Amino acid sequence: MRLNLKHLNLPSLHQLDSWVENQILALGQARQIDEANVRLARLENASPAYQVNVHLVTPGPDVFAESRDHTLRAAIIKAVTQLRAQITSRAQKRVHRWKNKLTLRAAK
Repeated sequence: MRLNLKHLNLPSLHQLDSWVENQILALGQARQIDEANVRLARLENASPAYQVNVHLVTPGPDVFAESRDHTLRAAIIKAVTQLRAQITSRAQKRVHRWKNKLTLRAAK
């Protein structure tokens, strides 16, 4: 997996970058991630001031998330929660379709 991390109006801190990387790697257990593009921004004249955009390039449809909060950590957690929900939702849809096909075949 390739991770592209972009900071806008924020300093790049090793501790923050490695924490974000660990959050994205944890998502990789549920779905294969080829590339992750993460944008962390501090918007000076906005409230809430921190914005996080994440684009995960995966086999099949890509996964996107965007969040804003008053702290950078909270915004990242919101984005990761959105990503996790999308990934599990797609996996559950696949399983549900597969079970329906089996039920239809068994009914014949």
